[in-house]
Amino acid sequence: MPLIQDIDYGTPVPVSGKTLSLTIDGMPVAVPAGTSVMAAAMTMGTAIPKLCATDSLEAFGSCRLCLVEIEGRRGTPASCTTPVEEGMIVRTQTPRLADLRRGVMELYISDHPLDCLTCSANGDCELQDMAGAVGLRDVRYGYAGENHLDAPKDMSNPYFTFEDSKCIVCSRCVRACEEVQGTFALTIQGRGFESRVSPGGLDFFGSECVSCGACVQACPTAALNENSIIAMGQPEHSVVTTCAYCGVGCSFKAEMKGSTVVRMVPYKHGKANEGHSCVKGRFAWGYATHKDRITKPMIRKAITDPWREVSWNEALDYAASEFKRIRAKYGRGSIGGITSSRCTNEETFLVQKLVRAGFGNNNVDTCARVCHSPTGYGLKTTLGTSAGTQDFASVAEADVIVVIGANPTDGHPVFASRMKKRLREGARLIVIDPRRIDLVRSPHIAADYHLPLKPGTNVAMINAIAHVIVTEGLVDEAYVRERCDLGDFESWARFIADERHSPEAVEDLTGVPAADVREAARLYATGGNAAIYYGLGVTEHSQGSTMVMGMANLAMATGNIGKAGAGVNPLRGQNNVQGSCDMGSFPHEFSGYRHVSDDATRQMFEAFWGVKLDGEPGLRIPNMLDEAVDGTFKGLYIQGEDIAQSDPDTQHVTAGLKAMECIVIQDIFLNETAKYAHVFLPGSSFLEKDGTFTNAERRINRVRKVMPPMSGMADWEVTIALSNALGFPMSYTHPSEIMDEIARLTPSFAGVSYDKLERLGSIQWPCNEAAPLGTPMMHVDRFVRGKGKFMITEFVPTEERTGPRFPLILTTGRILSQYNVGAQTRRTENSRWHEEDVLEIHPFDAESRGILEGDLVSVESRSGDIALRARISERMQPGVVYTTFHHAKTGANVITTDFSDWATNCPEYKVTAVQVRRTNRPSDWQARFFAEDEALKRIEAHVSAAE
Repeated sequence: MPLIQDIDYGTPVPVSGKTLSLTIDGMPVAVPAGTSVMAAAMTMGTAIPKLCATDSLEAFGSCRLCLVEIEGRRGTPASCTTPVEEGMIVRTQTPRLADLRRGVMELYISDHPLDCLTCSANGDCELQDMAGAVGLRDVRYGYAGENHLDAPKDMSNPYFTFEDSKCIVCSRCVRACEEVQGTFALTIQGRGFESRVSPGGLDFFGSECVSCGACVQACPTAALNENSIIAMGQPEHSVVTTCAYCGVGCSFKAEMKGSTVVRMVPYKHGKANEGHSCVKGRFAWGYATHKDRITKPMIRKAITDPWREVSWNEALDYAASEFKRIRAKYGRGSIGGITSSRCTNEETFLVQKLVRAGFGNNNVDTCARVCHSPTGYGLKTTLGTSAGTQDFASVAEADVIVVIGANPTDGHPVFASRMKKRLREGARLIVIDPRRIDLVRSPHIAADYHLPLKPGTNVAMINAIAHVIVTEGLVDEAYVRERCDLGDFESWARFIADERHSPEAVEDLTGVPAADVREAARLYATGGNAAIYYGLGVTEHSQGSTMVMGMANLAMATGNIGKAGAGVNPLRGQNNVQGSCDMGSFPHEFSGYRHVSDDATRQMFEAFWGVKLDGEPGLRIPNMLDEAVDGTFKGLYIQGEDIAQSDPDTQHVTAGLKAMECIVIQDIFLNETAKYAHVFLPGSSFLEKDGTFTNAERRINRVRKVMPPMSGMADWEVTIALSNALGFPMSYTHPSEIMDEIARLTPSFAGVSYDKLERLGSIQWPCNEAAPLGTPMMHVDRFVRGKGKFMITEFVPTEERTGPRFPLILTTGRILSQYNVGAQTRRTENSRWHEEDVLEIHPFDAESRGILEGDLVSVESRSGDIALRARISERMQPGVVYTTFHHAKTGANVITTDFSDWATNCPEYKVTAVQVRRTNRPSDWQARFFAEDEALKRIEAHVSAAE
């Protein structure tokens, strides 16, 4: 039954069409059937004492504080677990109840330290509050008997402390770990007086705990408390903002003391996360004030020169003069810019505007292209919109969930918790992934089918699934006739029904038994509402766009678009990947995915910006680098990206960067790309700026400044200043004015404003006259493009092939504790969980090479070689190895190739032919990196000393 939340208290209240009337403390009240007595009392402003009840958890009824009297009923039932009945007469405050509640509190306090004045939870302790609420003034039982006051502290977790002596065994932490997070890392050990909370008999750091913070948030005492609170005390004000990590887009309250963040608390009314969080958003925000932050502008004539700190004016004037010089010498197309998927919509919009109107070309690109551009191309071609179809809440109504090329528990953990909850409720699961990710089998969930296909065979797999659906008569014909282009469908159906696409025909290619593919296909087509969730394991292939279209074909053929619990849903990697695409960061598109060659669109921008714009697409990042090596591309403005670490074929990237005459980096740290820069403009973290992010469900969320920029300027202000120095004036005084311009020029954002965001909390685009409150679910009655378009998805094997020299396939991914290139998370305690990238290798492949656990191994491809520690794991299949790319010293992209998606140039990170051998030294590239890193550390030390 769906739930609503009472704003004052938040006890889950089942929604029902039936209303019941009762009397509480002599006052009439009417509430929906299924409402608890406690929640009913809250609607009239009566707060019944409680300890085990909380808004995010199922009623438990163990603390015995919320007792009430009900006329005609014996005893004193717990109000949190007692549903209301018609005509019920309830008393919440009587002398008998007062005595019972004081007695219960006496028992709690008799085994609890009375150090309230020095306790870290003083002022934020529910036990303290309830003692006052029930009028407890004395504890008759004393402390001479057996107690737990000397229980040791568990300080193993870097972010919070467990003080067992202050635990009242209310089970809220255990239930939060189960119900909210779905990890089941905590339990109650022992019985009776010996009952204690335990992380599986281990300390917290060594347990299955994923440090999401749900247990800390649920704890009513100081038993579980943030170390930052222990060190700094309670905050005095808070600001609601949006996390700057993954594409889930969680809302947080930044709880502050002055301009210092004390803790980040997940915001209960945040629609993307509903009060949940992960270790990164909850705890790993310390990078924002890390000592490595560069807060002064710097310039240098050559990359071999030392950096020189200068004023903002000198740095901006120098950058502008260099861009002008290069443009005059080499031509208008010799310079370009790169926007960031970590910056706000407003900042990204300004950078592409600067390139188009200030530089005079369309040479603008973004890291979003190197991860999810096939999503935009594939979904726009088939459905008409370059974004996912559902909101996150839709997963609660899915009957079948298909996860393809994604690892939600590591990459999108808050959404993964939603998904796991639905799976525990009975939804069926199909995982299509070369690796046995956690979702294949976790506590209380297991995939019905795991299809461990060989990397590079996604399209063959999706065609095989579609073949079963078409040839076995499982197509939703009524849906297709009503919603889709029949001519396209018939062409596709004939194509897909060909025997060469059958599971049996592609079994040797994919490595997946045909019988499993057939059963999975039948489940998807007949199991009810079926939702597809996918990630970079789909898009980062030479056929990424083809695969996205293949998934859209599948969803349309089975009628699984335009209704709850269904759809085709990309899980975006970085916080504003969706937004950076929406804002026109590609060289061929303005904001709203409109081609630069469209005269009407271009003329609209020209009229508003007051300049003539180029109607020809510009250069993508790989093209910029190619032309730099060739000597024709000479200047680059990079906001918040580290292409020297994140882009494929590192040696080609660095060759292109070295060939340029002026590279301007705008970032918060000296990253790998900064080694080749001539101007460094200090950036600002998400805590230092106003703006918006757009998450994977198209949800536009406010980012609010909680402290002043450490460099004196937010990123949007820096871009404005650079544009003004270049001679193209920008005069915004607040990011809200930039959003007003975005809304004026972008149809899908036409109804978006900061005022509306303040009123609604968040908005999912399209938001316009047709949908003034936004659009949680796309394509409900019709597809945006009109009729759904089925596309032919011919499988074309990647040009990257294994062979005698390179017999293994390397694929890459992420890990829970780290984020992208690690610039943020490596500067936090999260590195304690992941100190280095390792190579996962199957025991068979390891044994045949004489490799033991922990050995240093060389991983060599056609592009280069690196050295990693080996981790022997059956999560991988034989013939496939896996690593992450979070540490710059690893150089994972030294060995990735320059193959890319045929439609979008999205790099093929997921398929690299390699050989793995034992070694006793780092690679030559890594040796150079370590030497350069030491030099960089000396520069940073010099800069810090100067400050």
